[in-house]
Amino acid sequence: MSKGRMEAFSDGVVAILITIMVLELKVPAGPTFEALRPLLPTFLAYLLSFVFLGIYWNNHHHLLQATRHVSGAVLWANLHLLFWLSLTPFVTAWMGQHFAPLPVALYGAVMLLAGAAYLILSRALVALHGQESPLARALGSDLKGNVSVLLYAAAIALAFRSPRLSCALYVVVAVVWLLPDPRIERELRRSGS
Repeated sequence: MSKGRMEAFSDGVVAILITIMVLELKVPAGPTFEALRPLLPTFLAYLLSFVFLGIYWNNHHHLLQATRHVSGAVLWANLHLLFWLSLTPFVTAWMGQHFAPLPVALYGAVMLLAGAAYLILSRALVALHGQESPLARALGSDLKGNVSVLLYAAAIALAFRSPRLSCALYVVVAVVWLLPDPRIERELRRSGS
């Protein structure tokens, strides 16, 4: 099957999720900087989630650049990823309005499950294209992806002791992934794809 429809659908879902999230940013009660203060937690949660969705969109794009075609299993793996990403507006709004252990932990759980779903999608694509494909060579053992999942798990547990430190770990994961994964671009250049 062609990958075009899956790519276009995924792009559309991510765009809609970002649009839904920005709707949570309400107009301040007054025209001063002081009126913005109560909105700061909501804005910071939005900013973090915007970055995460941008990272997923960017890396999903790179992943599909190294892909020739998709299968039914890949389509389901992609929907699995989109399901967890679709919960981002909900957990973002909850964490932004109630910066407390449970909302911060649930935010991390959604990020953890989205990260796991991305790993599953990557593995499904490698299984489809073979262990000797440019994609398989580029991904390798995917240390960054596996470490990210572990950091999410640690942040979830930490949320019940210190929501701020938990969020700091979420930021660390975002910083690690901020630039697109260069392994795929490097491998595609090397293989001439």
